[in-house]
Amino acid sequence: MASLPKDKIQLVPIGKIEEEVLLYLKEELVKIFSLPTEVGQPMGMPKSSFNKRRNQYYSPFILRELEKRRSGEYIILGICDLDLYVEGLNFIFGQADILNQVGIISLIRLKPEFYGKGRDEKLFYKRVLTEAVHELGHIFGLAHCPNPKCVMFFSNSILDTDRKGFNFCPLCYKKNYQVEGWKGLTNGHKNYRRRIIFLISSSLSVFNRKK
Repeated sequence: MASLPKDKIQLVPIGKIEEEVLLYLKEELVKIFSLPTEVGQPMGMPKSSFNKRRNQYYSPFILRELEKRRSGEYIILGICDLDLYVEGLNFIFGQADILNQVGIISLIRLKPEFYGKGRDEKLFYKRVLTEAVHELGHIFGLAHCPNPKCVMFFSNSILDTDRKGFNFCPLCYKKNYQVEGWKGLTNGHKNYRRRIIFLISSSLSVFNRKK
């Protein structure tokens, strides 16, 4: 895979994140995007993002703090283990700020234990990678894909996340990853971000509307 010139991915742990999870993401994202990937300095969860009534954290405020840490050469993906939300939805798994090239994923609802299941590290790691690739795909300019087996598919539930996995479908791969490598993604990103600033990821469910 060809590299996207002058771009790097930086993983930023927000609060306490297991080192094994960060190292796994670092190794796997390099394979998928062929971009230098590193683990950055951790940051605390912004106090202003906490909604006491909901006992959740407001994702746009966190993205704003992540953007402050970004240099021109880095794309930042924050990793947290707390429950996130945006207005109008009960929760989200992740969100991307296309304009500022930062994203965030939450681990808490990716754990089988959250759904009353036993611990399954292999399944958990697959879900984490799927969400990470999905958010980064949006930052690089990819929209949601109608193919339920594509990582860019919009997940209505964790079952969709498990079914699609972390691979791009042939169409999404071809769209932005041809002879020019990730240069295609760069061009697509420039056009895409003129239309959208915030794009909520596959983690948002049509059944997740706040009542």
